[in-house]
Amino acid sequence: MRRALVTGGSGQIGAAICRQLAQEQLHVIVHANRNRVAAEEAANHIIGAGGSASVACFDVSDTEATQRAMTQILETGAVQVLVNNAGVYDDAPMAGMRADQWNHVIAVSLGGFFNATQPLLLPMIATRWGRIITISSVSAQLGNRGQTNYAAAKAGLHGASKSLALEVASRGVTVNVVALGFIESRMVEQSCKPEKIVELVPMKRAGTPQEVADLVGFLASEKAGYISGQVIGLNGGMA
Repeated sequence: MRRALVTGGSGQIGAAICRQLAQEQLHVIVHANRNRVAAEEAANHIIGAGGSASVACFDVSDTEATQRAMTQILETGAVQVLVNNAGVYDDAPMAGMRADQWNHVIAVSLGGFFNATQPLLLPMIATRWGRIITISSVSAQLGNRGQTNYAAAKAGLHGASKSLALEVASRGVTVNVVALGFIESRMVEQSCKPEKIVELVPMKRAGTPQEVADLVGFLASEKAGYISGQVIGLNGGMA
């Protein structure tokens, strides 16, 4: 059985991705940083539905902690599907943004991409098959007021993924990015009124976590073997 690791798998979008990959007959490692309970709930849901899942807890922005976790994960075999979904936001206008706000967002999204991906690459390449899918944002493509740190981190993921795609293309490994617009979640509910979504999104609604999971599931499948180095928007027509 192929194995998948979903960073940030304890969140609403991450949990939906985990469930979808389990339905694709993958063993899913549900990652969390602080919210182990939510990760265990997601894993138990998968197991209860007849799937295979386990939990891993570590801070993706901590290089040494992530390396220790990856060493332990790799003891039982390669991870062939990696979904880099972990991320944070800490918004402020650039003129008033603190250095720690900038550094933390960059460390989790962009540093976390390196910390989670790099240790898994050689074992993945050795199997001659792999899928690396990174969750980004329309903010990286369009910009957004108050999100210079978040947009910079996510835009960095686009360049990193395109470069990595070239490095591993001949080894049966694909690397793609899914850039999200407004997706139904507690974060969106708290930060954006429904009428604002109607104003900004041509389709006049937010997307659903399941729609994200469906796209990630496809990119992780055999059917997507000739798609690599792409930034795919899931944003209701915003860009």
